[in-house]
Parts: sequence; C-alpha cells; structure tokens
Amino acid sequence: MDYILSLLGPMAEGAKTTLSLFFVTFVLAVPLGLVLALARISHWRVLSQLVNAYIWLMRGTPLMLQMLFIYFALPFVPVIGVRLPDFPAAVVAFTLNYAAYFAEIFRAGIQSVDRGQYEGSKVLGMTYLQTLRRIVLPQMVQRVLPPMSNETITLVKDTSLIYVLALNDILRTARGIVQRDFTTTPFIVAAAFYLVMTLVLTWLFQYMEKRYAKYDQ
Repeated sequence: MDYILSLLGPMAEGAKTTLSLFFVTFVLAVPLGLVLALARISHWRVLSQLVNAYIWLMRGTPLMLQMLFIYFALPFVPVIGVRLPDFPAAVVAFTLNYAAYFAEIFRAGIQSVDRGQYEGSKVLGMTYLQTLRRIVLPQMVQRVLPPMSNETITLVKDTSLIYVLALNDILRTARGIVQRDFTTTPFIVAAAFYLVMTLVLTWLFQYMEKRYAKYDQ
C-alpha cells in the first residue's frame, strides 16, 4: 500500500499533462467541429466538398501519424516551415483530428431535425441563423450527447499517444517507473487514473442527457 501511495504524486503530475491536453483539445475541437459541420451542409458546393475532403483525411489516417507529421515533418513543408514545441504540436494534431469527428456528429444531429421546422420558422419571419440558434441547435445538442460522450471518452484515452513526443503524461510516467522498479503496479495505478477520469465524464454526460430529456416531456 505504501508503494502505491508513493506512486500517486508522480502520477498526479502526469495527469496534469493528460488533463491539460484533454481540456484544451475539447474547448478548441467542439466549436471548430460545429463550424465544419455547418460548412459541410452548406449550399456552397466547393466549400462543402473541401470540408468533406478534410474530414475524410482526418478520419482516414491515424492520429499518431498526424501528430508525428505536425511535429517532425511540418518544419520541412515549403512556405509553412514551422517547428512547434511538443505540447502545442499535440494540441494542433488532436484538435484538427477530433474536430473532424465532432463535425460528423454535429452534422448528423443537425440533419436529423425535421425540415418542416425550417419552413415553419421561415413563415414566422426568422432568418436562417435565428433558426439555427433558437430551433435547430438546441435539438441537435440533445441528440448528439450520446455519441459525443463516446468520442470524449475516447479523447481521454487517446491522450496516451503523446508519449511518442516525450511528454510526461500518465502513461509515460507509469512506464518510466515500471522500467525503474521492475514492477507492473504503476500500470495498474495508471489504469485507475484513466478509469476515474472516464467515470467522471460518463456521469457528466448522463446528467446532461437527463436534463435535456426533460424538455421532451
């Protein structure tokens, strides 16, 4: 027990990096995903096709590959040639990747709203933006909460990929202690940290689903 307690300090330090990446990615990827979703269903064909190609690229290639490209290859790309530090590179890769997934979730939620509601709001003299803000988006939020919950929990677990950039997250911290002490106990403690984080998110999304479900009654 004393050994496990001694691991909590280093693991908590690693958790700071994990949680920082999670929160920054979530805060950036959700609004970007909504913008991409609206562009995806736009009547501007060129814009819609460009966004569709972007989503296909982000979802069709591994997140780790995208992260390595941004960190190692981006500095050699003509015109851009920018080398990002470890953490910002991870943030950019995660945000661009998860925005694509959120975009498809939001698109499905928006398109699930009955078209008759658009026509009804038009009769009432509401603009397209007013219709989105007052009618479509509130219904979309309720419908996308379950898939968003799954994607958000996946985001927590995917943060472990940043070990390839030598960032001291929970997994890298645990692996370092395992190599030092020749015991797998740190991996179990790391698993407990991830389970607690995903449990909190599960409770949060379940609460939100119940709250929004009241509006259907």
